[in-house]
Amino acid sequence: MNPLACIMGDMDLVRPLGLAGIPCAVVARTGDPPRFSRFTRAALDWMDPWGQVEELVQALLRFGSAQPEPPVLFYQEDGHLLLVSRHRDRLKEVFRFVIPDLKLVEDLVDKSRFQVLAERLALPVPATRRLRPFDHSTPPDLDLAFPLIIKPLTRRNRDLAQLGSSGKALRVDTPDALRDLWPRLISGRMEVLAQQLVPGPEDKVESYHVYVDEHGDIAGEFTGRKIRTYPMEYGHSTAVETCNSLDVQAMGRDMVRRLGLRGVAKFDFKRGPDSKLYLLEINPRFNLWHHLGAAAGVNLPALVYADLVKRPRRTALRATAGVKWCAVWEDAKAAKAQGVSFFIWLPWMLRCATKSGMAWDDPMPFLRSKLWRLVSHLFNLVFHVGTLSRQVVNPRPEGHQV
Repeated sequence: MNPLACIMGDMDLVRPLGLAGIPCAVVARTGDPPRFSRFTRAALDWMDPWGQVEELVQALLRFGSAQPEPPVLFYQEDGHLLLVSRHRDRLKEVFRFVIPDLKLVEDLVDKSRFQVLAERLALPVPATRRLRPFDHSTPPDLDLAFPLIIKPLTRRNRDLAQLGSSGKALRVDTPDALRDLWPRLISGRMEVLAQQLVPGPEDKVESYHVYVDEHGDIAGEFTGRKIRTYPMEYGHSTAVETCNSLDVQAMGRDMVRRLGLRGVAKFDFKRGPDSKLYLLEINPRFNLWHHLGAAAGVNLPALVYADLVKRPRRTALRATAGVKWCAVWEDAKAAKAQGVSFFIWLPWMLRCATKSGMAWDDPMPFLRSKLWRLVSHLFNLVFHVGTLSRQVVNPRPEGHQV
């Protein structure tokens, strides 16, 4: 029997492994789609990788030690990446996994440390400055040209929502706009990065995806580009596709060499009006693109698994360009925001080779998770109505103090 792939991630990571014939165990909330996949053989309760670190590590150790062979561990979010990296010595006792060295992981996840690394290695990042708002302070005079984008230091930071942004960054067009924003940064105790804007829409963002084995050889790679995000500016990807960007590939390979990278990574670039590529970030973890890559012929998670369990790799071909992925519900909103007619978007969506959480050959993750949410909603509604009814029938005595 093949060792399990233990997945801290969603269906976009479960599916490329399952389609390669690899049995999966998932770390997921009750009712989440990965629990219902035909590829799932076991499930662990989800725990917050930021706030329940030791509890999650202990749960993983118990699970891994109970398996007949060490499972292969996969991680999709920054919180899980940092947990695996910082506790790698303990987890290696019962799991197999690939990950860059500890310092490099920390340098890539923390955007202020990444800026220092980029300057040291002369990586082509837009000009960036760290902002440290404190009580009674005023914005510094920046040696950057406006407009700017404001980014949190890590993806754990959800404070951009309180600044009026539902995306991953906030645009600031003028010094006056930065002064208007400053009091909210102070009240939120937020240190952020101000980065010079690379002009152009989100479909100018292109990416390089790679798995580098323990010997430093590139075992698999492909390039892609965004089609839509929601929100339209600095939002989360809702539609993407593979492409054949030779300059993106060449620059990605060069950066792999400069970093001494091992493991998987995604390099995000934005192509400026002069076609120059600017590096936005590097994420050394698994991600939604690996579902799309597998459909295009380059299954990076399966290559990682094969190496770690000492099985022959399936030949990694050049990825087919033009293979598309979408997150259906979010992309419907993104297309509407772009002014795309529903009757144009619908057949486009149906032709997408991959859809997040939806597949005809594995329908239960979508159907049962939706049913679970409906039942949970109805239960909460009945419980709420019942509580209100008891309060009406048995009101507190007059003058009762709590």
